[in-house]
Amino acid sequence: MTDVILQARGLRKSYDNGRMQALRGVDLDISAGDFLAIVGPSGSGKSTLLHLLGGLDTPSGGDVLWRGVTLGSRQDHLDFYRARHVGFVFQAFHLLPTLTVLENVQVPMMSAPRNGASRSGRARALLAELGLDGCVRQFPNELSGGQRQRVAIARALANDPELLLADEPTGNLDSENSERTLDVLTELRKRRGMTLVIVTHEHGIAEAAERHIRIQDGRIA
Repeated sequence: MTDVILQARGLRKSYDNGRMQALRGVDLDISAGDFLAIVGPSGSGKSTLLHLLGGLDTPSGGDVLWRGVTLGSRQDHLDFYRARHVGFVFQAFHLLPTLTVLENVQVPMMSAPRNGASRSGRARALLAELGLDGCVRQFPNELSGGQRQRVAIARALANDPELLLADEPTGNLDSENSERTLDVLTELRKRRGMTLVIVTHEHGIAEAAERHIRIQDGRIA
């Protein structure tokens, strides 16, 4: 029997006092180990859907359920869900410019029961896994775009998430680094048994996924 871990039920999201409808009743099941690509035109609601699935925002209507339990809107529940179960990779990297590569990867671990030596060791191991062991003392502005995205991926893996959500992870990269980033994500998913959900407008990225949904005008088309 398929192990459904994440669900959207009647998911809606509106802005500007309801005048702008970003999502209009989305139903979706995501199973453990899925590799799902969410595609659609700009403004269709695909990033909004990803943010709701990851607990970065709360819906205007409907529910997001993790292993059958509604996330709801309580901040402590959402914080725990994001910290323990979900890793995020973004188009803009979102690395902290005043922290070294090693320190950036440790940021999600600050809320976990780890001491400084444990955090540093885990961060070093993740960076080595991604071929960045020579960059630990560098700052983000000293890295290439591809290197920065790999640092962001290492940071997303810091707390060993079951679910990795990537929002246009190759959007700021050239074709060579886009392919490398996709290879990294797919290999990590296989090796770690993670569930991977990618929002993308790139045909090649979407084709690599095992399952696809298209969002059009806030609905699954």
